[in-house]
Amino acid sequence: MTVRFMVELDFNAIERKWQKKWYDAKLHEGNRDENNPKKYLLHFAYPGISGYLHVGHMRGFTYSDIFTRYKRMKGYNVCFPAGFHASGIPSVSVAKKVKDGVPEMLEYLKNNGCPPDVIPTLADPLKVVEYFSHIYEEYWKEFGFLIDYRRLTTTIDDGYKKFIDWQFRKLGEKGLLITKPYFAPFCPACGPVAVDKSETDISKGGGAETQEFTVLKFTLDDGTILPAATLRPETIFGVTNIWLNPDVEYVKVKLDNGEAWLVSPQAARKLDLQKVGVVITGEMVKGSELVGKSCAAPYVERKVPIIAGPFANPNFATGVVMSVPAHAPYDWMALKDSGADAGGVEPITIIIDVEGYKDAGATVVATQPKGAKRTEGVPAREACERLGVRDQHDTAKLDEATDEVYKKEFHTGRLNAKCGRFAGLKISSIKDQVKNELKTRGLADAFMQFSEEVVCRCGEQVQIKRIPDQWFVRYSDKKLTEAAKEQVGRMSIFPAEYKREMPSVLDWFNDRPCIRKGAWLGTEFPFKEGWTIEPISDSTLYSAYYIVSNYVNEGRLAPAELTEEFFDYVYLGRGKPASAIWGEVRRDFLYWYPVDVNLGGKEHKTVHFPVYLMNHVALMPPEMWPKGIFVNWWVTQKAGAKISKSKGGAEPVPGAIAHYGVDPLRLYYSHIGSPHIDIEWDREAVNRYRSRVLRNFDIVCRIAGMDEGAPQPIDDWLQDRFNIRVRTMNESMDAYDLRIAATEAFYEIPNDLSWYMRRGGSNRKLLIDVASKWVRMMAPITPHVSEELWNILGNDSFAAQADFPAYDESVKPGIACAGERLLLDVMADVAEIKKVTGIDAKRIILYTSQGWKQKLLLRSLDLVESGERPNPGVVIKEAMQDPEMRPHAQAIPKFVPAALADLMRTSDEDKARYRSGLDEAAYLKEAVGFLKSEFGCEVEVYAGDDPTAYDPAGKIRAAKPLKPAIYVE
Repeated sequence: MTVRFMVELDFNAIERKWQKKWYDAKLHEGNRDENNPKKYLLHFAYPGISGYLHVGHMRGFTYSDIFTRYKRMKGYNVCFPAGFHASGIPSVSVAKKVKDGVPEMLEYLKNNGCPPDVIPTLADPLKVVEYFSHIYEEYWKEFGFLIDYRRLTTTIDDGYKKFIDWQFRKLGEKGLLITKPYFAPFCPACGPVAVDKSETDISKGGGAETQEFTVLKFTLDDGTILPAATLRPETIFGVTNIWLNPDVEYVKVKLDNGEAWLVSPQAARKLDLQKVGVVITGEMVKGSELVGKSCAAPYVERKVPIIAGPFANPNFATGVVMSVPAHAPYDWMALKDSGADAGGVEPITIIIDVEGYKDAGATVVATQPKGAKRTEGVPAREACERLGVRDQHDTAKLDEATDEVYKKEFHTGRLNAKCGRFAGLKISSIKDQVKNELKTRGLADAFMQFSEEVVCRCGEQVQIKRIPDQWFVRYSDKKLTEAAKEQVGRMSIFPAEYKREMPSVLDWFNDRPCIRKGAWLGTEFPFKEGWTIEPISDSTLYSAYYIVSNYVNEGRLAPAELTEEFFDYVYLGRGKPASAIWGEVRRDFLYWYPVDVNLGGKEHKTVHFPVYLMNHVALMPPEMWPKGIFVNWWVTQKAGAKISKSKGGAEPVPGAIAHYGVDPLRLYYSHIGSPHIDIEWDREAVNRYRSRVLRNFDIVCRIAGMDEGAPQPIDDWLQDRFNIRVRTMNESMDAYDLRIAATEAFYEIPNDLSWYMRRGGSNRKLLIDVASKWVRMMAPITPHVSEELWNILGNDSFAAQADFPAYDESVKPGIACAGERLLLDVMADVAEIKKVTGIDAKRIILYTSQGWKQKLLLRSLDLVESGERPNPGVVIKEAMQDPEMRPHAQAIPKFVPAALADLMRTSDEDKARYRSGLDEAAYLKEAVGFLKSEFGCEVEVYAGDDPTAYDPAGKIRAAKPLKPAIYVE
């Protein structure tokens, strides 16, 4: 055939061509085949619908397609389903912004190609789901993913809702649904939301924790309470003053117990959500009006002054701050900066004895008179001075000082005699003792606060609201947790460190609230009308629904038929089938399940994957529990920031496809770094991978167009070397190590072919055989150009359906492999010598090792491979008894230990080279012509035992087996 060599390819044309052929041939459809017990079920964590997908999302999706393509070529019957996570508020938030005409949202849609007539329709959340589901499917197809598109589902489809209803009824039967009071994240516009690292419902604050502050009740003369919120109530014994922001208008609120609290307006709204019977009176008092007055501190029964603290944040907790300067660096610096304004402050009392600080239990003032004796041992002061904190605005160093003091106090601190009956208690073991005492006496209360700002997808600040009867899934169940942990031990989990972490994650995982009330999409909770199952809770067992979804999508099952009895039969084998189709679905489930791999991003490590596993363990029979999890890390922006659909910074998928081509992008994801590290989006790197794909394409085309060539000795090397590449790639793909696999297929093999041709190889028959296998090895990663090359090589079938090359165990690395490696090593050593010395070589002389060294090395190798502990003395003793060795008696005791040490670090492949029987001198002499052309000078080769060798520098003595000595002149 005639082959047109290309320096450039129309990637997009090739992609469209082969995608059409694949989908027309239904390669992507996974159907039960009871004659093939080798099945493989993989799915990825379905994407939430909150905007356009970007190049970051495509990383994990691409891995999924690569793994399933590889398994298909290995003879597995593959099911690769997918779906869309439409539950919750993301789509509702998009619709609201469209409805409100938010310019940023309208511009975002327009810039990403949303047709002008479609944009207004997206004011309806259901239309948002419909539109983006279609867009995601288009992207997946344009990337060549062989997803079984018959099984696509959204989490708000009628059939899926029936499935989730069944799941929660089963959880109820198992006693895994409970109710109890709960402080829930709450959006004023959308209602309760989930706050976790998946950021399903929120746009900021996925790492926020709900912290319980203890509110200590400081009392003004008129009985009004200044509620100071703290995480360390035990420090009440060291309180010196109260900080109020002089510029804040504090508002009086009345509680149902008759108390009147003075808090910031923001705190008043929070209290209204967290407590019953709160009345915001509207009576305002500016902070400056209270500065200079005093209030009674609880429990310690003393008055402390109120000091102006502009840093007292009205958005944080109650807006009232208690000052304990001996143990809080921020308080120390603030009090020090206050100077004259700090009048009336009692001497600072050290209440915690900490190892490493002097004069524990002493008292000191923040600013001592000149010449006064300095009292040492104030933890906060010492930390601030050591770190060189300038003032209260030096927040970076203050944070460091705070962290240092708190850690030291927690690990080595004890409350001292200033703390009454609590004296002697370790800070690490106080837990709630002081807090409970204060609460029992009515001197303290609780206040919930996020550890960082949380913003709903609608843009509102998320608050915390008390729900008296929240429903939970009881993940704290000990029996369930232990069974899940045992299953982890049986699973294939990548990376390995996550497998080690997961038992601890399961132990840590507690009861999770599972329903929300508000403007949510999702399944109605069967046990409480008007409440919706939240998004994490309805995405734990969904892989099982993929077995059913194609029947619903094709009209063979109506959603109304998906009764509790139907799911009981299909998944649990209970009861009898109501129709033949039930039996079909049941057989499908028994064939495809359990899931071989659930693939998802690292944000799911502590959110989705634990509940995915525990729900399977809770509801499915043991033989249906998941077999594997694969976690991929993120594609980030240059500064390491996460790329986000909703936050921007993402290169759109259509533009990336048009600019780079799909296969270069797939190779980029596979090779740029381990799947288990974050990678920065790098356009220049993608262009380099594009060039690599083009280069490999050109090599195969050149092979296809070659004339017949005669067999050469180098042919054996290529056969041996390629067989090793096949073995390495199979091993790496089986271990889900894509980077090594991509290195072998896209870099090492072309390097081997380049060396083969450089050494004069031109055996077309061999090269066509190698190219045929090589194309199949590239096919899972770069499927489109691989199909094109498969066709160029004269094949009418699909590379995607061809057998993946298998390692031929009958082919053992021979002399050619050892000889060519020797040549490469010699060339590298010569290049290094010339680089270091700067010599313009006129002649290069190579010396192979002496025969006695070869003999001793093989004996040493026997000892290493025997499994016994290598003892140099054994080899040396044997050598000294050999008359042929005695002339080398002085050198042997040095050579043997060094040889054994080297062999202990040598790979099996290199050990085989020593046993290959290679005549090093003869092989190098045969290659002298080649070496002359490579080095550009004369080359001579001498065997180590050649008495006529020209050796002016005595180099022969330095030669070792497979490590010739080199002399350059």
